[in-house]
Amino acid sequence: MQKIIEALRHAVSNGQSVAYTALVETRGSTPQKAGAVMLVFPDGSQAGTLGGGCVEAEVKRRALRLLDEGDAELMTFQLDSDYGWDDGLICGGRMRMLVDPVRPGDDLSYFEEYLNVLRDGRGCTESIVIDAEKSNGGQEASRYLIDEHGEIACQRPANTPPESLHAGLRPVLDRPRPYVEHGISYLPQLERCRLLIVGAGHVGQKVADLAADVDFDVWVVDDREQYCNQDRFPRADRLIVGPIDSSLSGLDIDANTMSIIVTRGHNHDEEALYHLAETEARYVGMIGSRRKIKLIFEDLLREGISRDALEAVHAPLGFDIGSQTVPEIAVSIVAELIAHRNLGCIPERPRPGSILSDLDSAPACDSSSQS
Repeated sequence: MQKIIEALRHAVSNGQSVAYTALVETRGSTPQKAGAVMLVFPDGSQAGTLGGGCVEAEVKRRALRLLDEGDAELMTFQLDSDYGWDDGLICGGRMRMLVDPVRPGDDLSYFEEYLNVLRDGRGCTESIVIDAEKSNGGQEASRYLIDEHGEIACQRPANTPPESLHAGLRPVLDRPRPYVEHGISYLPQLERCRLLIVGAGHVGQKVADLAADVDFDVWVVDDREQYCNQDRFPRADRLIVGPIDSSLSGLDIDANTMSIIVTRGHNHDEEALYHLAETEARYVGMIGSRRKIKLIFEDLLREGISRDALEAVHAPLGFDIGSQTVPEIAVSIVAELIAHRNLGCIPERPRPGSILSDLDSAPACDSSSQS
């Protein structure tokens, strides 16, 4: 999202019109879910995507028309024979889009505030009126940026907010997914999680790179400057070089921190876990064999670390994908981190057998469901 807003601001500041398009509501089976965004430029080029195919092409066509004249509009697409055959989307789903043209000379304060929030890594919720009647006084296509405290930080255009705006608002700290209530689409932008990596070896380095790609703020701790440095971790937000014990003692670790222990040896792993196990960290994971983990847990129990705290540790960390190489290990770790950040747990994966059995009792696509 940050790159999209930056591209919009850059284009308009340089005298170019641009159409901001966003998927604000989906029902049933759709190629993309609410929250997807795309910019459309006058030459037909784009940044971002709404899912591709015929729907995206039609949104682009209408957006180009609105760039010449017109205000923000909501558009609805039914994925039937009109928009599905060529792309295999015949599933009865529905997609609702916001198309908001922005032209040189327009007030960009809404986008400036949005960009500031994203750059700071703060959470917020963009709320868009999609049904004026249900929203109780709202104007369709109006947009409201609500900060992490539930206050309206900015709005586009300036008008009286609907009475139900806050009634449907869910705390962004609860990390909700996009949803619709009272005729308003709520599109949360979640607070960025910090990932604390203890251990700057090969695994830590690869995890840091992948984690930065998926919007973690990366901190790295190691006692070796030749490993924990800017050359090896160019995208890290903070590098802490020093003994594991003193580096972790007193470090700011809150409920928005996820931590992994991937040091070079048993003693360093144990030392790190001693300091992390009983913190507020959302996730604590440690690499290693089951035997090593058992020995470390036994030692920490004797040191006074609670059994409950150790039971919450993810060890060995990462999804079991048969990892052999460092890149494979890093992928398995980051995948698990994403699951816990976005879902709060490791999800159960539907298996083909259970999916096939559902065919006897339910249609392939449930157009009544809503994201």
